[in-house]
Amino acid sequence: MPHTHGRSYTDGRRRTLGTAAAAVLRALVAAAGLAAIGYGIHGLIDGQPATNPPNTTAWLIGGILAHDLMVVPVTMAAGFVLSRLIPAPYRAVLQAALLVSGSVALASLPLWRGYGGSADNPSVNPLPYGRNLGIVLGLVWTCAAAVIVHRAVRARRKRAGSGIPSDPPVGP
Repeated sequence: MPHTHGRSYTDGRRRTLGTAAAAVLRALVAAAGLAAIGYGIHGLIDGQPATNPPNTTAWLIGGILAHDLMVVPVTMAAGFVLSRLIPAPYRAVLQAALLVSGSVALASLPLWRGYGGSADNPSVNPLPYGRNLGIVLGLVWTCAAAVIVHRAVRARRKRAGSGIPSDPPVGP
């Protein structure tokens, strides 16, 4: 068997089989996604009185525009600022938390602002959506903080094990 850089032929064959399996998995996930989209479109068209397609279309386009014109620029600006202030191992965690926070807040905007219901029917929006949004955002940022602390502790232990000082000396 020929060897290339210390790898045998079977190593390459396994890698090829893994790549083929990944391609099949991607195709299955894409097919499931397209089926879900088709089901949604069918429900939209079939249930026209309940779904009101023109309003639904306006809502979907509005969501895309709000995301692209509000969430993305704010996230990019925050990412730029973070890239100047935050060390690299923690930056991606903060950027991900910002992106999730913006998306969750945007998706829940109609509920926590009270849109869609009337004051004379409190059962339409019965939950304290603002409080619930705060809880979800608190969980997102708690998880982000936990990941940052974990990375910091791991980096400190790695430096301590390698003999590299973890903190620069203080004083003259």
